[in-house]
Amino acid sequence: MTTDSPEAPRGSLRRHTLVMASGTLVSRGLGFARNALLAAAIAVNTVAGNAYDVANKIPNALYAVIAAGVLNAVLVPQIVRAFRREDGKRTVDRIVTLGVAGSLAVTVLFTIAAPVFVVMYTQDWSVAQRQLAIGFAFWCIPQLFFYSVYTILGQVLNAKEQFGPYMWAPVLNNVVSIAGLVAYLAIYGGYALDADVVEPDWSAARIALLAGTATLGIAAQALILIWPLRRGGYRWAPVWKGPKGELRGITSVAGWALGAVLLDQVGVVMATRVASAASAAAEDLNAVDIAGNAAYFNAMMLYLVPHSIVTVSLVTALATPMARHAAAGDLATLRATTQRGLRMVTVFGLWSTAVFVALAPALTRIALPAQPEAEVQSVAYVLMALALGAAPLGLLSVFKRVFFALEDGRAVFFIQIPVTIAWVGGMFLLRETLPFAWWTAGVALALSLSNVVGVVLRANGVRRRIGGLGGTRTLSVIARATAAAIATGALGWWLMRLIPAAESGDRVARLVMSIGTVAVLIPVMGVAYWALLRLLKVPEAQELVAPLLRRLRRTVR
Repeated sequence: MTTDSPEAPRGSLRRHTLVMASGTLVSRGLGFARNALLAAAIAVNTVAGNAYDVANKIPNALYAVIAAGVLNAVLVPQIVRAFRREDGKRTVDRIVTLGVAGSLAVTVLFTIAAPVFVVMYTQDWSVAQRQLAIGFAFWCIPQLFFYSVYTILGQVLNAKEQFGPYMWAPVLNNVVSIAGLVAYLAIYGGYALDADVVEPDWSAARIALLAGTATLGIAAQALILIWPLRRGGYRWAPVWKGPKGELRGITSVAGWALGAVLLDQVGVVMATRVASAASAAAEDLNAVDIAGNAAYFNAMMLYLVPHSIVTVSLVTALATPMARHAAAGDLATLRATTQRGLRMVTVFGLWSTAVFVALAPALTRIALPAQPEAEVQSVAYVLMALALGAAPLGLLSVFKRVFFALEDGRAVFFIQIPVTIAWVGGMFLLRETLPFAWWTAGVALALSLSNVVGVVLRANGVRRRIGGLGGTRTLSVIARATAAAIATGALGWWLMRLIPAAESGDRVARLVMSIGTVAVLIPVMGVAYWALLRLLKVPEAQELVAPLLRRLRRTVR
């Protein structure tokens, strides 16, 4: 049996997905511990919390443009093609050389421009709060260089089908960050609601410790990948020049990918400005129950957990075979791989929506154990609005990988235009119609609706390129899984209401109650959803849980 047969990739896909998912799960767990410590240090709906969020958002947004957007778009397909040639290593060395050098130059430029970015991302903020954000930004923006190095080296590993190190490296980042936050809390203590957190508390040393250790963690995450690369037989050597036209495919696809990500970042900037305006209004009222940009970040972090652990792992494992099938002109196998991926991410994404909508308050309490109930509830509402877009987000990821495997960045760019218009238009419409306390939740809801627009447009484009998406079968799976998710969500919502609430002022009791609730209801909702899918004859239900069932059988034996 050849490796391109339908059966061979199936076990390989499950194995690669499990390796990546396990790394992401550990990393996310440590990430929540890190975020809980950060919230204990500077809170969420506060001047310091929102200022740090903006500063930290800048390198992440730039990373989305340069690394996640451009580099992910082109590296795996191009590196896969390069390694198929005899002189392929020289091409890969050149890609790495130019990518690292370019990232360094851009990082220096953007760090100098930190004040400009802070002004761009905020609205109605005081001079003192913006100055605090700028101080954080000077330490945070250098993360961009290390994010880029991490992406470049990681995609070389992925192209060689060494998926584990790329997904496990963030664990080291979180360990370093947690150590920095523990040191911060030991020196400066936690956040007090009645403290003046702008003046005179924020010294240069205090800013450096909080933001500098975060950047040190990203550096460790990137540099640790050198070790598995060398063990895997790849040793980088600087290469600056090559044959004319060697990188033409990269520059063409990267240009369109850059345009698409820039359009998406227009939405991110507008979303942050709307949420920061809500936080500014809350500051005037001295209220901590109104979600601002930091609350949006915390909700987004929770929302992306299942997407990162399962969907991203699955799609990353699919990207290499997609690129290989596209390079070989095997549209039939590419089509089958795409259809399978679409069905699996839909089935999982709908379940995560049901869980988030039903259990949002308990999940948010676990993620923010030290925060007052008002802050927790404000984040939970944003999480519910985001959760509605979970399944469409997974579908968008699959479609994007297909376009990039086919080196069609142009379609991604033009489809992103109406998607961004839908997001920005939706958030401003909701801002005009909702009280400011709901502006940030409105931003999240508009994002979910724009994901649906993107799915419709990208599905049409991919269908034309590869000759179909499974038609009736795919739509039938989506419809049956949606019905099962609605019933599962209703069950979780009802069971949540049967659990007695802890005393409002007892955070420890609320945390313990939330942990118990989630520990019981997530498995219950998982079993209920799986049973409904089996009853409705959705085959992907068995495929999603097959690796877990095999592991349980081995444990029992």
